[in-house]
Amino acid sequence: MTTARDLALIALGLPPGQGVEQGDLSLALAGAEAIDLLESGAATLEGDRIVPDTQVVTGDRMLDQAVASLGRREPYETVEHWLWRRGRELAAAYADDLGQDGLLAHPRRHGFHLRSGRTAPTDSPTRARAEERRASGEPVLAALMAAARIGDALPEACDSLTGESVTTVVAAVGDAVTQLEAVRLRRDIEDAAFDNMWRD
Repeated sequence: MTTARDLALIALGLPPGQGVEQGDLSLALAGAEAIDLLESGAATLEGDRIVPDTQVVTGDRMLDQAVASLGRREPYETVEHWLWRRGRELAAAYADDLGQDGLLAHPRRHGFHLRSGRTAPTDSPTRARAEERRASGEPVLAALMAAARIGDALPEACDSLTGESVTTVVAAVGDAVTQLEAVRLRRDIEDAAFDNMWRD
């Protein structure tokens, strides 16, 4: 199992009150893939740039797609750019992928609603392993969940990370999620102002 698949299973299995925004999860999944790529040897990090190494085959459909999509021309893309490019609709793609493997009770292929309760992980050894990893407080998974504000993960989880590359990726996820939240807030304010204008 990859960190990204574990993260997707955990997020999809959260109780309704702890739902996560699709965009936040997509950014966190892109970050998890970046960490998986670094750990597999498919890439290294030079500063904040993802440098492809070897064209490895991971045996995981989504991670193999991530390997194939790595930018291979200098100057290589930054972690931030990777998160926004690779993260586009990534949560929905993971829901489809897990559904293909029978790991979701009601996979939805047309639309994706993390808060709807319609799609939930099935009881499986794969899900059990992901939940065990979460329960153990495994640093990388806990830090990604905290950075993306998934579930009840605490910000302090990021303090237990080791390794400059992983820390760089997790920090970039946190920054991207904060940027996305700012965009949402601005849109809400603009929508409210527009509604008030029509009421006056």
